Amino acid sequence: MNELREVADLFDDILKDKKIEKYNYVLVQSGKQELNVENGEFKLLRTVYDYYTSLKVYKDNKMGSSSGNDLSREALVKLAEDSDSAAQSSPEDPCHDIAPDQGKEVFRQGIYEPDMDKFIERIQECLDTIKKEYPKVLVMAAVGSYDRSHWISRNTNGTEFEDYSGHYSFYINISASEDGVNTGISGAYVEVDNLDKPFMDLGSMRKSLEDISNSIHTKSLDGKFDGTVILTPAAAAQFISMLIVNYISDSVIIDGTSLWLDKVGEQVASDKLTISKKPFDERIVCGERGTQNGFRAEDVTLIDKGVLKTHSLTLYAANKTGRKVVKNTGWDLVIEPGDKSLDDIIKSVDKGLIMGGFSGGQPGPNGEFSGVAKNSFYVENGEVKYAVSETMVNGNLAEIFRNIRDISKELVCDGTSVVPYIAVDGVVISGK
Repeated sequence: MNELREVADLFDDILKDKKIEKYNYVLVQSGKQELNVENGEFKLLRTVYDYYTSLKVYKDNKMGSSSGNDLSREALVKLAEDSDSAAQSSPEDPCHDIAPDQGKEVFRQGIYEPDMDKFIERIQECLDTIKKEYPKVLVMAAVGSYDRSHWISRNTNGTEFEDYSGHYSFYINISASEDGVNTGISGAYVEVDNLDKPFMDLGSMRKSLEDISNSIHTKSLDGKFDGTVILTPAAAAQFISMLIVNYISDSVIIDGTSLWLDKVGEQVASDKLTISKKPFDERIVCGERGTQNGFRAEDVTLIDKGVLKTHSLTLYAANKTGRKVVKNTGWDLVIEPGDKSLDDIIKSVDKGLIMGGFSGGQPGPNGEFSGVAKNSFYVENGEVKYAVSETMVNGNLAEIFRNIRDISKELVCDGTSVVPYIAVDGVVISGK
């Protein structure tokens, strides 16, 4: 893939010829080797190569951008012309800018030469284990892929990042059945840079299989009550995402609607909660290295023991609001564990749910949310009673994170995030 550097040099020459004096771009070459399994049989092995280019041009306080999937000279010339034209016709905004010089750096992550035979063995091993240990579960589809990418990012301040990365991923789509009764569809996903461990021992694979096996026969809750909800790591990640979007992201800080607009340095959540984005954490596979703004990515703590440390702002939003830019535009979520086991947390719940997922819209500016609890179980007097159906949950996003009862010491690490179980009080749970 050394040809990508030649393409970058060519692109620089084209931009110079077009008299474009300020820009940043990224060029990407990627490849995917994908395996599909249906009803326990390998059906497809395919290899796909892809290309991607994104260019932003800055001129007279204006910014224009375009993207494409062709690295030929003709395509690059058109990309330059389209971006330049877009910049000329866009409104002036002095907050558009590129990152200062970040130097030159080459990153290497994961595994760049796959062992596909071993990968197939691990997939087959997982499917065989499911068939043997979880006889009620049907693997409707399984997809394994090895993904490799090489990208170069440059800007006119002198930054040049180059990244080589590769990883394996494995996903199963599952349901369960017994006595003619079927569950809905669920799934589990892991991403790894080695094949040292069985997939069954990674992420939430085994727990997802256990939960769907126990979800065949559901009951509806009667009435409405205020209860405790134990968010599984998947559900916790959903709610943390909503929290970030609702209170500390670009749009709500720029338009001033965030309830945490002036809360940096203040307690906004329980002191049990620490939220970070850590692309360099060893448990994160192929984390972000260069941000969308052209900065070298950094680990960042957003909330530390309940205290808001920073808003999560891109360069544009930081310039627009006069606040601090955060050199991290990825996900790479890491939530610190607590000191109680999940079993002990369940035993402490008088009445509530273990919630596997949430289906509902983004909360409003005040943080109010309402939706359906998915893949969930009713808990009463410290015991898991049964799987539930047709159950609604509603509450306030900021309030539930202030009302954290406990955080588990168990963590689910799926290669993209590191998340525990989080038990929150003050949720309204409604049955039929």
